[in-house]
Amino acid sequence: MSRRCELTGKGPMSGNNVSHANNKTKRRFLPNLNDVTLQSEALRRGFKFRISAAALRSVDHRGGLDAFLAKAKDSELSSNALKVKKEIEKSVQAGA
Repeated sequence: MSRRCELTGKGPMSGNNVSHANNKTKRRFLPNLNDVTLQSEALRRGFKFRISAAALRSVDHRGGLDAFLAKAKDSELSSNALKVKKEIEKSVQAGA
């Protein structure tokens, strides 16, 4: 399982551990990923995602999964999230 957020595309970064003696060794900064189930109002069901804590706050701030995916760039989304986005768009168009 990749260490990448399914909604924002945030992944590992690299840097250095720096000791008191200023010795530098390579390290990785991993994103804070959580397994969550987000509810879609349009489809009336939940979807499981592995997203970062920052993405979870962004989803809440934008008003839910449907609103977040409507504004999200397709290039940042995982294949799973893209399928959900297309399903929601299809449901909204059929309901309107």
